[in-house]
Amino acid sequence: MELTHGGDWAGYRAKFGRDALDFSANVSPLGLPEGVAQAIVNALPTADRYPDPLCERPIFRLVLAKSRTALPAPTFACAALGCEVEYFFLKEENDFEITEELLSALHETIDMVFLCQPNNPTGQIVTSDFLEKLLKKCRACHATPVIDECFLDFLPEHENRTAKRFLAQFPELVILKAFTKLYAMAGVRLGYVLSGDEKLLENMREAGQPWAVSSLAQAAGVAALDETEYADRVRSLIARERPRMIASLRSLGLRVLEGQANFLLFKAPEDFGERLKEKGAVVRGCANYPGLDNTWYRTAVRTPEENEKLLKIMREVLK
Repeated sequence: MELTHGGDWAGYRAKFGRDALDFSANVSPLGLPEGVAQAIVNALPTADRYPDPLCERPIFRLVLAKSRTALPAPTFACAALGCEVEYFFLKEENDFEITEELLSALHETIDMVFLCQPNNPTGQIVTSDFLEKLLKKCRACHATPVIDECFLDFLPEHENRTAKRFLAQFPELVILKAFTKLYAMAGVRLGYVLSGDEKLLENMREAGQPWAVSSLAQAAGVAALDETEYADRVRSLIARERPRMIASLRSLGLRVLEGQANFLLFKAPEDFGERLKEKGAVVRGCANYPGLDNTWYRTAVRTPEENEKLLKIMREVLK
């Protein structure tokens, strides 16, 4: 079975017999922080016990089961079981920017509105003014607003961009966060939710299975919160390399969206992804995103050395 999600290193190895230069997953290029790795090692003696079932130290669980969800497209999101998704298709000619047309499209039969900040895969980000308008419209429609900020922490100005400032005014707001991306903890599988609605949080806790977060993952999450210097280094690296990657990709004749995240959406020939794989590199094909086709690809932004290796292979493929 071939996965369409990024980061399928095992599938590539099985097919080609070697590891790829993998730009399909948007995690920190600096690897797992040393403090997090040590915390996992230190927690190993607890592996013979059940973990804290409520995961009270680092996180809460989120399980949302809504009947009808509004989702801008293209956007990466997994709809809850039994949830009908109503897509609001963004315009390619506007670089898939989210505009106030989305607000006009919301209506009272929708009970959840999902927004990625920044969007995955476009990297587009909305302003705080727009967020406030969205929250007010959701309240008027009696819909739960869900803001996914899993990539927001890669931005130097992430504290000014977060929706956390609205939690007191809009307790129904749900914010999703993850350790997976910024701290290169994809294999640990750890995230959390913020909301001012205590009843909603309690319902989420009751809806989740017990012991859903291992003791090792809980230890890793607590340790990650202390890795402020590491996080600053990641942000500085991405801020330096993203403009260089945009310019280099455009010099190859590719259409590239500016974006604000640690990844870039670009357009290339349909067979570009397969030809790239044959030469040892992988980017994320985006044909399975609603609103995109098989000419759209997403690449991570990584270290200068890795980025140059990828660009060299791309030049060979496109020449």
